[in-house]
Amino acid sequence: MRTDDFWQLIDRARAGGGGEPGAVAARAVALLAEREPADIVGYARHQQRVLAASYRVDLWGAAYLINGGASDDGFEYFRGWLMTQGREVFARAVAEPDSLAELPQVRAASLSGEEFECEEMLSVPWDAYRKATATDLPADRDPVPVPDLNDFWDFDDEEEARRRLPKLAALFVEPPAE
Repeated sequence: MRTDDFWQLIDRARAGGGGEPGAVAARAVALLAEREPADIVGYARHQQRVLAASYRVDLWGAAYLINGGASDDGFEYFRGWLMTQGREVFARAVAEPDSLAELPQVRAASLSGEEFECEEMLSVPWDAYRKATATDLPADRDPVPVPDLNDFWDFDDEEEARRRLPKLAALFVEPPAE
């Protein structure tokens, strides 16, 4: 599956999913299950590449600030949510994690405490394959390597957060008054 096909499917799911991440994931499963099994395998492979490309320290730091913490699983689920936001938001967040401070829902979360996660988005290809074939998605014999995160910084260090993610730190380290 090509990059454009992957994101077009997610855009179609977003259009029919009402914007709520769980609904987007459910719609993506339904749309993907209509395709040939080879396309579903291609989607799974591309999703692995997208997740590997977004496995970045500063994006993890952004997730940590926004969600008030982010374990390994929490960071995975955050990136699932990020996929439901579409290609442009996803790509910009990977390139410049601080850009997430410009999203209205992230700005609102600085006051509400809302967290952004979508575990369901991560299982889309497995659920779609099972729905389409009544069997499990074949194991990938050539997994996508995950980058080494050897440049971790202390996400609880407010000064470091301000230095690396100034826009998000302005929202979440010292949340604005209501």
